[in-house]
Amino acid sequence: MVPPYKTLLEVLREDMGLTGTKHGCELGECSTCGVLVDGKPFLSCLSMPLDLEGREITTVEGMSADGRSHPLQIAFAELGAAQCGYCTPAMLLTAKALLDRDPHPSREAIMEALAGVLCRCTGYLKIFEAVELAAARTGIAAR
Repeated sequence: MVPPYKTLLEVLREDMGLTGTKHGCELGECSTCGVLVDGKPFLSCLSMPLDLEGREITTVEGMSADGRSHPLQIAFAELGAAQCGYCTPAMLLTAKALLDRDPHPSREAIMEALAGVLCRCTGYLKIFEAVELAAARTGIAAR
C-alpha cells in the first residue's frame, strides 16, 4: 500500500529505505533515478507504483546475490569507475540490463546503452572499461 500521489522514486527511497536510487532532475533527463522493471531500464521519477503492480522492480540493492557483489559492481570498484557515485546505481543497472541481453557487447553498444545516464564527474572511459571487464569475466565464468 502506497499513497497514489508518490512516484516510484519516492516510494523506494522514502517508504522502503532503498536509497541507492537517486533523485536527479526529476524530469526524466538524467536517469540517476534508474531502476530495472522486468529487466529493462526504467525511470523511477516518472513512474507511478500503481502502474507497475505485478511487475519485477530491481534496484541497485538487488544486484547482489547470496551476499556476493555482482561482477559489474566488482569491476566498477576495481577500475575506479565511480567518482562521486551519484550516477553509479543507474549505470550499474543499465549495464546489467545490457549484459543480460548481450553478454559480449561492443564498446559502441555499451556507449549507446549508457548514453542516457548522465555522469557529471568522469569522462565515461573507466565506466565503459568496467562494463567490458565484467562482460569478459562473466563469459569466463559461464564456460
